[in-house]
Amino acid sequence: MLPLRRPGRWIATAIVLVLAAQFVHGLITNPFYQWDRFQYWFLRPTILDGLLITLEVTVYSAVLGLLGGIVLAVARLSDSPVLRTVSWVYTWLFRSVPLIVVLLFLYNFSALYQTLSLGIPFGPAFFTFDENRLATDMVVAVVGLSLNEAAYAAEVVRGGLLSVDQGQHEAASALGLPKRYQFARIVFPQALRSIVPNYVNQLIGLVKATSLVFYVSLLDLFGSVQSMGSTYPGDIVPLLLVATTWYLILTSVVSVVQFYVERHYSRGALRTLPPTPLQKVRTGLSELRARARRETAK
Repeated sequence: MLPLRRPGRWIATAIVLVLAAQFVHGLITNPFYQWDRFQYWFLRPTILDGLLITLEVTVYSAVLGLLGGIVLAVARLSDSPVLRTVSWVYTWLFRSVPLIVVLLFLYNFSALYQTLSLGIPFGPAFFTFDENRLATDMVVAVVGLSLNEAAYAAEVVRGGLLSVDQGQHEAASALGLPKRYQFARIVFPQALRSIVPNYVNQLIGLVKATSLVFYVSLLDLFGSVQSMGSTYPGDIVPLLLVATTWYLILTSVVSVVQFYVERHYSRGALRTLPPTPLQKVRTGLSELRARARRETAK
């Protein structure tokens, strides 16, 4: 039986390969990119220090954002109209306001409130905090990103909770289990199958969003690049390439984590787990060897 001929596919493949080769050739040979300066800046201490701050802000914001999202999602699904309203308003507000506005507002928060206090409304204050000492640049960045991230995480968590079959809720209620136990031991573990992969995907956006903390005087990766670009204006392009490369590395690592997390939580839902990249390579090599043996046998 003769294989089907698909000339359109071969033509499209040839065009894509030619365009990709031209792009790579221009990227390597164009002196405008200054790859020697790129190599000089890539592992400089100031760049690595900014990268470390980016990682710290990302980790803190991801954890706090997820915890806040869980609280907001549970409140959104509760029977209390007050909790549902507050959760909806919070999610609506922080999904509507740009992140840069949130960060700048928090950065200038001391102009509105020089001190923060805890006590009885319209009554005496029990504890008083100096806002200038409490709100460091790192705290402002983490709080701003966490507040914004919690709004999006709330929808991810809520969607995961709603994905649990209603029969699971009814079975747990029929057993007479307390509501808190039903959520912690039955509903939430099943919802993680949907929550975790989607939230790991959300982390990619968070990694890129950390570039905005430069505007609140925190020298993260992008801030370090901007600072060095002001000092060495001739190296702006290679410095931007350095930042781009590091962001590509970070998002690629998160993408790899996302693949394995999705693969782990797909157990029980799929009959056959998707192959890992290493398994794909081994399969490809085995097919090449089998094809070579067949050709030799002929």
